[in-house]
Amino acid sequence: MAFKSLKKKRRIQVIAVAAVALALSTALIGYGMRDGINFFRSPSEVVAAPPTETEVFRIGGLVEAGSIVRGQSDTVSFRVTDGPASVPVTYRGILPDLFTENEGMVGTGRLVDGVFIAHEILAKHDETYMPKEVMDALKASGEWRPES
Repeated sequence: MAFKSLKKKRRIQVIAVAAVALALSTALIGYGMRDGINFFRSPSEVVAAPPTETEVFRIGGLVEAGSIVRGQSDTVSFRVTDGPASVPVTYRGILPDLFTENEGMVGTGRLVDGVFIAHEILAKHDETYMPKEVMDALKASGEWRPES
């Protein structure tokens, strides 16, 4: 009789240790990914509900025509739009070769005082590609113009 009670006790201990290990590993994975998860927002979403200055996120849309201003150094300012709204963007670095006006782009960075400070800019890689998030945002705003 004591042997069955010992097996039952051992089984409960193993289940408890497994549950603690699972909870600990989940917490460590979440902690490790805290900076690796960037949410996508369209310019309309950013204007409607501006994120905090500490939040890193991705913004995407079309580069507004006539908005690209190149500074003295490698700083570039432009506006990204989804039609109904546009957000000013500042980027310091070398832009991709395919970065032009009225073309799709996705930037990663922070919104500081109403200006998106980008630390990474991605442009579409050929004339037919559009990032899925940008395409969805443009379709939602009614600005989607598929190439024929």
